[in-house]
Amino acid sequence: MAMEQEKFSTEIENRGLENSGPNAGSFYFYVKVRPRLPDFLSSVNLKYVKLGYGYMLSHSFYFLVAPVLLVILGVELRKFTWEDFLQKCDLTDALFIVGLLGLILYIYLDLTPRSTYLVDFACYRPPNELKISKEEFIELARKSGNFNDAAIEFQQRALKNSGIGNKTYLPRVIFSPNQKITLKDGREEIGEIMFGAIKNLFAATKIKPKDIRILVVNSGFLNTTPSLSSMVVNHFKFNHNIHSFNLGGMGCAAGIIAIDLAKDLLLAYPGAYALVVSAEAITYSWYKGNEPDMLLPNCFFRMGAAAMLLSSFRLDRWRSKYELKQLVRTSKAMDNRSFESIHLREDAQGRQGISVSKDVIEVGGHALKANITTLGPLVLPVSEQLHFFTNMLFKKEKAKPYIPDYKLAFNHACILAASKKVLDEIQKNLDLTEEFMEASRKTLERFGNTSSSSIWYELAYLEANSRIKKGDRIWQVAFGSGFKCNSVVWKALRNVGKPKLSPWIED
Repeated sequence: MAMEQEKFSTEIENRGLENSGPNAGSFYFYVKVRPRLPDFLSSVNLKYVKLGYGYMLSHSFYFLVAPVLLVILGVELRKFTWEDFLQKCDLTDALFIVGLLGLILYIYLDLTPRSTYLVDFACYRPPNELKISKEEFIELARKSGNFNDAAIEFQQRALKNSGIGNKTYLPRVIFSPNQKITLKDGREEIGEIMFGAIKNLFAATKIKPKDIRILVVNSGFLNTTPSLSSMVVNHFKFNHNIHSFNLGGMGCAAGIIAIDLAKDLLLAYPGAYALVVSAEAITYSWYKGNEPDMLLPNCFFRMGAAAMLLSSFRLDRWRSKYELKQLVRTSKAMDNRSFESIHLREDAQGRQGISVSKDVIEVGGHALKANITTLGPLVLPVSEQLHFFTNMLFKKEKAKPYIPDYKLAFNHACILAASKKVLDEIQKNLDLTEEFMEASRKTLERFGNTSSSSIWYELAYLEANSRIKKGDRIWQVAFGSGFKCNSVVWKALRNVGKPKLSPWIED
């Protein structure tokens, strides 16, 4: 019974005095019982630990072999003096040896996995006329005539506890009375935010559209024909040999999936530039009904987009801000509860919207736990890993396993700004400080949940406040429908000062 209670959290909400009925004049309150994140300290699945070490060994092969070969070569060369070399080798032999060493170096560099660099990124800030406060949100929702009193009250309570501020952005067309949202409305909105983010990126990097060889666009809700990636190609007139890809229906975690795809494509096309665009169309996912589980996305999702420029060209290291160090993806789609936790459906009246299950916090916690367990061996200091394994081997029966301190692996964290409750649960379970959570909380307050682009607004916050120093490691983690949890770790290649273009710098 105690274990069952640990899976839930309780909250007492005071509703004030009852105005009418037999209980008029009495205090009215109720108790909310909600599922919570699983206790990360209760158990560790060794399957994910083994997976993490498998990643580490496969990626370290070349770096482990090279020193061994160099040691062997050095030992052999020590047998010869400079006089022996001059006596036994003529000019032809010398040229042959130099050529052989050059060939060995070329083969090694060619076989060694290339690093992926984040040259720069940019986020889009919508115009001020699209700013909306929580009070105005409720007022416009009520005037639209799409929601009954219970739905209005539900959204009001959700916004109150959301962690969202009064300066987020929404397209006003969604509140228009008797307005049927069309595909044109969705295209106009996503075109505005995608093109805006890309223009900001081109302005910051001085890159021209013809320089882009790879394009990856992700959007969870809106998928059109022609695709969103084709919209970008058409608008910026990319070259005919552009390799474009469009990811749809993969939720808030799709941005890191797009980075992973671009990374693999850069290995196939070395020397190319890859443009990754993460955006979401609020217009096309807006729900005009009264089902509580479908009203939640209305309260949290807001306009936003980010564009990232990646390169695997070694000479681009000097101009890049970050180097990709690790990327780990975890999918729980094989589990029915996880698969059904977030899905697009129609209500009884045929109105379409995104449904968020009451199980989403719990299944999301399991996905996050699996992801960081796999990530741990790749990022944690050796001392923490030794402590972990010592505890696993010699721990007493029924004792909780030692969970490594992930704060030692990263200098900054950018956790998807889903909601205040989600951030509170993650902070509690991972024992993160307020400093680690600051970028996520500030982004949620200022921009709301901008889906897959949220982690980039958080990194932009850190840059705008001059927090990024050379050598810092930044952990970005996102989760979304499926259910998926993905992590990417970047290393700062230099001190990153306050950028000229930033969504956090007010005009």
